Amino acid sequence: MRLRTGFVLREICGEKVLSAEGKDVIDFSKLVRLNDTSAYLWEALEGKDFDAEMMCALLCDRYEVAPERALEDSRKLIQQFVDLHLVEQQ
Repeated sequence: MRLRTGFVLREICGEKVLSAEGKDVIDFSKLVRLNDTSAYLWEALEGKDFDAEMMCALLCDRYEVAPERALEDSRKLIQQFVDLHLVEQQ
């Protein structure tokens, strides 16, 4: 899967948010707030094909977290991204 294009990660009033830009996402009417970890993953994965295992590796490289926990959290975040239509599944 891949992150959808047309979303820009910004910092607004100290919060990291995704905002939609361009006509491909013109109907997207909400901002999506990301915590620091999900914003880190968004930036690390932009323009790349990825899966839960890749996200897990990124988390384990950056944070002191057990691989099992990182993989579980990665799967949950991917599902949230899918639910919000922020990813394209190939």
